[in-house]
Amino acid sequence: MVEKAEFSSDLYHPKHWPMWFGVLLMRTTLLLPLRWQMKMGSAIGRLVKKLAKSRAHTARRNIDLCFPDMSETDKQELLDRTFEETGKALFDTINAWWWSNDRIQQHMTIKGTEHVSDSLDSGKGVILFAVHCLPLEMGARIFGQFAPGIGVYRPHNNPVMEYLQVKGRLRSNKGLVPKRDVRQMIRSLRAPNVIWYTADQDFGRSSAVFIPFFAVPDAATITGATSLARLGKANVLPFFVERNADDTGYNLEIMPALDNFPGDNETDDAIRGNQIVEQLINRNRNQYMWLHRRFKTRPVKGSPSLYK
Repeated sequence: MVEKAEFSSDLYHPKHWPMWFGVLLMRTTLLLPLRWQMKMGSAIGRLVKKLAKSRAHTARRNIDLCFPDMSETDKQELLDRTFEETGKALFDTINAWWWSNDRIQQHMTIKGTEHVSDSLDSGKGVILFAVHCLPLEMGARIFGQFAPGIGVYRPHNNPVMEYLQVKGRLRSNKGLVPKRDVRQMIRSLRAPNVIWYTADQDFGRSSAVFIPFFAVPDAATITGATSLARLGKANVLPFFVERNADDTGYNLEIMPALDNFPGDNETDDAIRGNQIVEQLINRNRNQYMWLHRRFKTRPVKGSPSLYK
């Protein structure tokens, strides 16, 4: 488990100077009110949509596949808003990593903390079952104001970004566990602790079943929640965070523990999980990360890509 951001003199190497300059620019935006940041983020998102055409294609294709009955006007509106919200998410991350606790608390509401307390008090760990909503970094920081947990993360290839994300995320977590270190996740849950878990991305064929996700009948979906809940003796609590419609702050909600989870088999659990994911996404479709190639893995190897 990573419990400290390790800084080394190698991070001062000239090859990293452009990255540090970018960090300096990002930190200057902390001086701005949240609404100003969000206006800048919206503009950045619109620019990214024009420049990152492959990402725009992926997002539009996901929307087409998930919502085939949606009108073309509504699909385009969702696509446009998604990129605006993606630009705003840049500032969500900056604020989550560098705002003070006082400033965080001025822009947050949190609901359902009693469900976490009840589980931990009974000696059972908590799996926060989340989706990749765009303000998720801020969601973790807000949750950390109540009960710091264990973050599950992918180590970054760039050493500067790795240092920054570890340092930033440890402001709201006791420690970080690489996403492939399942044993450490289980030990953390049995402590008991809180860990974050997401099952709404395509992680390939390993440990996946092909089940419905919105209108796609055969989306590759990992089944790790079943194993973690069973081996970690933990409760699974759906979790959702969103940015206010007027961009003045963030709302976070933790829902009651799922009954009878895990069930008799992991496929049924995964189907139930996808249904919960759909419900969470539908609470604010604009703030979901549609840019990920959710359906890149097909049930039959060699099948045509859904993104061509």
